[in-house]
Amino acid sequence: METTDPTAKPARRVPSASGSLKPPTSTDFQYSTPRRKSWFRWELERSEYDLLFLSTSIKLLLFPSYRSTDFEVHRNWLAITYSLPISKWYYDTTSEWTLDYPPFFAYFEKFLSIPASFIDPKIVDINNLNYDAWSVIAYQRTTVILSELVLGAVLLRFIRGSVDPSTQRIISASLFLHPGFLIVDHIHFQYNGFMYGILLWSVLMARNGNKLASGILFAVLLNFKHIYMYMAPAYFIYLLRSFCISPSGKLEIKNFLSLANAVIAVFLISFGPFILLGQIPQVLSRLFPFTRGLNHAYWAPNAWALVTAADRVLLRYVSRTGAGVAINISGVASTSRGLVGDTVFAVLPNIKPIHTFIITVAFQSIALVKLWFTPTYKSFLTALTLCGYASYLFGWHVHEKAILLVLVPLSLLAAERHAYFRTFIIASVAGVFSLFPLIFTPGESIVKVIYSALWILFVYVPLTRRVYEFPSSLSFVIIDTLEKIYLAGFPLLQLFVTLFPLLVARRQTSAAVPADTCVSSADFTCPEPDPRPAGVAAMEFLPLMFTSVYCAIGLVWGFCRLMYVYLNEETTYQGPMSRI
Repeated sequence: METTDPTAKPARRVPSASGSLKPPTSTDFQYSTPRRKSWFRWELERSEYDLLFLSTSIKLLLFPSYRSTDFEVHRNWLAITYSLPISKWYYDTTSEWTLDYPPFFAYFEKFLSIPASFIDPKIVDINNLNYDAWSVIAYQRTTVILSELVLGAVLLRFIRGSVDPSTQRIISASLFLHPGFLIVDHIHFQYNGFMYGILLWSVLMARNGNKLASGILFAVLLNFKHIYMYMAPAYFIYLLRSFCISPSGKLEIKNFLSLANAVIAVFLISFGPFILLGQIPQVLSRLFPFTRGLNHAYWAPNAWALVTAADRVLLRYVSRTGAGVAINISGVASTSRGLVGDTVFAVLPNIKPIHTFIITVAFQSIALVKLWFTPTYKSFLTALTLCGYASYLFGWHVHEKAILLVLVPLSLLAAERHAYFRTFIIASVAGVFSLFPLIFTPGESIVKVIYSALWILFVYVPLTRRVYEFPSSLSFVIIDTLEKIYLAGFPLLQLFVTLFPLLVARRQTSAAVPADTCVSSADFTCPEPDPRPAGVAAMEFLPLMFTSVYCAIGLVWGFCRLMYVYLNEETTYQGPMSRI
């Protein structure tokens, strides 16, 4: 039988997500009595250290794993920033992987290049392209792990200031161990964990009521990676309404000038050297290359993936039935090749960048209108998620890795109530699965599947105990059943994606053309020998298409679900306290 230490002090109560102080509950007064250590209990004080040790161990084991061209991209940026004067950073074309991130990230690469030059000077040799010695592998992978500690520190602060630390610990752990970061950063290779740490730091400042710091941190983040500009409308409305305008509607001149001057100062620090050099047009041309097509090589599972798939189905139908519909010949092969370039539809009208911009802004505006009238922290967090969500679903040339714009802020809403939790589960399963094609080597494929399955299990079980609500009507029962059927389809999809290339290879091995029978001519060049089994290369895009379409269905439904919940949720504006 457990006893309570009479000298223990109750936990400090802080405002809830909506800003108001909740009535005291059993979770508000948890006493700091010692509890027996257990590896599987999230509530333990030492669980943070255990998770850090576990996470670091997995990432160290992944050092020799597959790495994408992004690895060489960042090695080349180390060399550019170390070997060249700043005036040549955004002009250098020694490698095809030119510098195309904002200046703060360039300064970050410069900072990392200094230790690299001592460890192995060849790392920062600008002419040493595709250098893959163990020294550069170990160094760059280590920098990802160390920079990700920013994310870990911020997530700890979320726990320390939470009304319900045990639940927040689950959410923080799920973010630090997120499969998206493992796949994209520690295998594929990028620095997303570090930058999302800055984003969550900004969100934490908003939760704590420090709006000025929140705005400054977001401005810093924009100067690390400009993809976060998709979230800028939510920040603009929230900070303007809650920090620069009083509840009575009066403009707070002092706050407005403080925020404006701070943001301008951040951009001047970032772009200042390039302003003095007269290179702003060149820098912007690197940051915003508008010559790419609607879809990325592998269709990001968004609304345009569904439209593209619909065009393929209509093309097949028109071709077989001879229906009197005009077919755009240039679009017959365009959307099924899996190549980077303009996407041309064969039957449906083509989509232009202005169309995607208008649709994205329209859906973002729906959430922003409510945020204007209810500028609470929870409303801000939901609108922020929806802004990132809308940009992912309807943006131009969206990369599959951009799904983290949705999954990271959505994780903070997972424990609000059952409606948010179910949206989080659907979006997380579909979003994480959509990242699987980034890793296609056999050993890493096993890791990504097992790791992601364990992650969703250890997040789903404890959170569902806290927020589960039994469906209260027939319509909710139907929706709940359909969602479960959809989620159950992912193991079958993974089975198809795994077995299909093997079946195709077995059928077509006998029909494979020997490499020495290829004859080059003026109009045709023999391809490089393909190490994959014969037939796989020819049909590799079919599993990708199935993955994209199936994940897109869940992600589009998750967006509709989240928007509906947000717009129909009762949120009252209660003055300054409710905006914490």
